[in-house]
Amino acid sequence: MNYDIVVIGGGPGGIAAARSAAKRGARVALIERDEELGGILPQCIHHGFGLTRFKKELTGPEYATREEELLRKEKVDIFLNTTALSLSPCEVEAISPRGRKKFKTRAVVLAMGSRERTAAAIALGSARPAGIFTAGAAQRLVNMEGCLPGRRAVIVGSGDIGLIMARRLSLEGVKVEAVVEIMPYPGGLLRNRVQCLDDFKIPLLLSHKVIEVHGERRVRGVVIAKLDSEGKIVEGTERELPCDCLLLSVGLIPENELSQKAGIRLDPVTGGPVVDQDFETSVPGIFACGNVVAISDLADDVTAQGERAGERAARSLSSQDGKSGVELKRGPGIHSVVPQVLTKAEATKIAIRVARPMEQAELHCGDVCTFKLKNLKPAQMLSLMLAKEQVEGLLAADGATLRLEEKK
Repeated sequence: MNYDIVVIGGGPGGIAAARSAAKRGARVALIERDEELGGILPQCIHHGFGLTRFKKELTGPEYATREEELLRKEKVDIFLNTTALSLSPCEVEAISPRGRKKFKTRAVVLAMGSRERTAAAIALGSARPAGIFTAGAAQRLVNMEGCLPGRRAVIVGSGDIGLIMARRLSLEGVKVEAVVEIMPYPGGLLRNRVQCLDDFKIPLLLSHKVIEVHGERRVRGVVIAKLDSEGKIVEGTERELPCDCLLLSVGLIPENELSQKAGIRLDPVTGGPVVDQDFETSVPGIFACGNVVAISDLADDVTAQGERAGERAARSLSSQDGKSGVELKRGPGIHSVVPQVLTKAEATKIAIRVARPMEQAELHCGDVCTFKLKNLKPAQMLSLMLAKEQVEGLLAADGATLRLEEKK
């Protein structure tokens, strides 16, 4: 099967990339390993989607339906229940219930999304009794399968999925004992902390850690302890919380096994591909967008990235120009930045995640430009627009180190 562009992943980023490329005349194939499009959106029945894109608050399924309707207006061949096994800029090999498939292509867009960290990923030692779930798995169990993970819950980590599940379980009559967060500051968006914890009077225990899980066949409780400023357990603060299920909301990991196989350069901090302004990776002809690059806060942002990646992938079909770029490097106070590479003098939106909370700070982009910022939080992605003149300055300076200077 011959295509101009193959998009891997049918979540909001992949849908947007496929639609955007097809609108520009490319022959596009969209590969999705699940039996339906939408990625995680079908199980996210809460509101909060679409405010940027559709100027209306939607549930996850409503957002997915709107995006799929827009996709089906374009000529895109969709392959469901199809898993990509390997790729190069000119071929994608995949497998489905009907057997192996080879897609010949001129460009690829990676939109595989992310997966949740598990108990093993955070070294949570226990005898592995029943009742330990990732927050996303519990969300699917409740919202799509109609089953409860337990009747008394403790949630580890204050990521957005965990906060949303604290509310969802409470609405279903489950007693949520607490949300236990190892950091001294919360991890989720402010609106989720207010709507999901404060409104339901669920305790958020900052600088705390689960140190033991009790139970043989089934979880029957956990032991938590307070941590000091160095992350060490404060003796005498240990206490047990009774529960029959433990939900883990401890972060997401970009799905990049395919990227590694293809020899794509990965960012050691985000875990995703290093990309330029076009969302093109270090391998020419392979683009990436959404959570496979870096974890985004909003599906609307993932869609915007997908549209740009699809457009630029389609544009690359008629251009064989080689690229050379300069890097945006992380300095003090900066956890991550996307894109990491600048290749052309054009206005560019950059997404930054800060390393720690700051009330007021100045962001210095080398010696080229400075931004004054307020209320910075690691849980919230910061978007800034670099003007064309500022990008020209960074290109002339052969790159820049981004650094935050806190102001008292």
